[in-house]
This record gives sequence, structure tokens and C-alpha cells, in this order.
Amino acid sequence: MRLQLGYVPLTDAAVLIAAVERGFTAGEGLEVDLVPEPSWATLRDRLALGVLDGAHMLAPLALACHLGLSGPQARLIAPAALARNGNAVTLSLPLWQALDAASDALSDVARALARVAEARAGEGRPLTLATVHPYSSHTYQWRRLLALGGSSLASVRLVVVPPPATVAALESGRIDGFCVGAPWSSVAVEAGVGRIAALGAAIAPGCPEKVLALPAEMEDRAAPLLRALKRSARWCGEPDNREALAALLASPRHLGLDPALVLRGLSGTLRLAPGGEVIEAADYLVLGEPELTPDPDALGWMVEEMAAAGQVETVFADANGLYRPDLLAAA
Repeated sequence: MRLQLGYVPLTDAAVLIAAVERGFTAGEGLEVDLVPEPSWATLRDRLALGVLDGAHMLAPLALACHLGLSGPQARLIAPAALARNGNAVTLSLPLWQALDAASDALSDVARALARVAEARAGEGRPLTLATVHPYSSHTYQWRRLLALGGSSLASVRLVVVPPPATVAALESGRIDGFCVGAPWSSVAVEAGVGRIAALGAAIAPGCPEKVLALPAEMEDRAAPLLRALKRSARWCGEPDNREALAALLASPRHLGLDPALVLRGLSGTLRLAPGGEVIEAADYLVLGEPELTPDPDALGWMVEEMAAAGQVETVFADANGLYRPDLLAAA
């Protein structure tokens, strides 16, 4: 069976990429073409229209697409979860300096950010902050961070920037900050244009991040791919394999970056500021076989976040049809 599987260039595509590159899919008799997509909207549409057979996808976007809330409606299933956590809020250096936060503690950063956001909004020049898609944990983490400081998304201009374009947008001044998955915050820090202000794992602990999204009609044919992903997740989850995984992801055909920057996200060893100290955040990005089973409770969290963000007004019973841990178990 030949499959076209899409992904957006991010560290949390690791399990899918390694499944192909390390030969796990070939071992299951699959011929897989990995297709890098420039944005989540493009990936969503190509999956919904049948150009792709499956994809590494934002969990909230998969749910929104499944429910007909974003793009062409497509009945999807998510039989595997590819990653948990992995995001960071990164601000331009001028904005970070303007915050003058009392400390690096999340509450202090949130209060300082809310204060600056409200002041800028009052001056008629609101902060421009980037998310990767309206239906994403990144959007909900921005909302939570501002709310923690006593403000809201109404005080800022929230725009969508695809993950690989976030650093250039920050460097050019088109945005004042972004929330994005690894490795792009580390890239901004290394380039001397950004400061990591908060980790997504601190804003929303245990956040559902990426899933394997498949058209519902793939249900009866998904087992070989799921077996390959299980082997890949086991390999990716081994600390001894992190350097090899970083090198694989950093290659020109995927992220095209220095493997050391990719390794930061995989190991949770992060530099927050250019030339600054290194911190250890073991839960920054969580990969591995235990994470592969999708948690049905995550659906409730996503629906609640969508409602809090004003994206839905009712709870959808159909949401329960998206996550299919039974398929992973059966495979």
C-alpha cells in the first residue's frame, strides 16, 4: 500500500518521520511518501480533499475539521497521538525588555505581558502576536497566558503565521511575539531575535498537541501504519536515540537546521535568551510509546478551550468519534 502522509516541519513530527526514515513503515509493507506542507491550512485542505492519505496534525484542528468548523468538512479519525506539549511563547527582545517582569515566573510574566498589552491597546497600537492556526493549542495558550495576567485576546491583534515563518516574522518586526512548537523558539533565540517568555507545558500542562489524522474510510487499512508508528514511538522515546533523531529531523529534507537546535527540544534543555543560561524542562516536549495512545479526556479539554475562545457554542457529541485508541490497540 502506498501512502502520501503530510506534515508541517516541526520537531513533534518525529514519530511519523522516523517511522519512514528508520524503515518501520517499509517493514510493514508500506510505501510512504512524506509530504512537507507550508502551513496547517494547506495541510488541512489537502487532507480533507483526499490529496493526502493522512497527516501529522494539530489535535484541535483535526477536531475542528471533523466537526466541519474549519475548512472542507472531512470525517476524520485519530488513532494515534504523536506528541504532548512542545510549545513556547517567544517575544521580541524589545517587547521582553518592555515587560520588565518581576521574575521569570509564569505569573509575573503573565501580569507584565497583560499590562503592556492593555497599554498598547489603549494607545491604538496593539501588540501583534502570532499563533499557528485559530484551532490550535497555541491559540488557547495565548488566551490562558493573557487571562492569567488579567487581560484577554481582545487586547491584542492575533494573527496566523505558519511555524517555519515565525522567526522571520519576528525578526522583521511584523509580529511582537509568537507561540509555536519546537524547534522554532530555539531558532529565534539562537538568531538573537527572541526571548522565550513561557513554556506551553507550564501554561497548559499535559496539553494534547499533534495526532495522526486519517480519513474515516482508512479505518480498516490503518493497522500496518499504526504498528510502524508504535515501533517508531518506542525508538523516539529512548534517550540514547535523541542525537540520531535530532540529526534525522534536522536534515535538509525536513527541518534544514543545526541538529543542536533540534536536540534542545528533544532533550528539554533550553536556552531562554540569547547567550543566556540553560534550563532543564523534561516535560517541554513528550514523545514515546506511552504517549501514542490518544486520551479521550483530551477531547473534552479541546471542546472547553474552543468554547472559552468563542469558537463553539455547544458541546458536540460527535467529538467522541475522532479519537480511536481501539484501532491502535487492535493493530
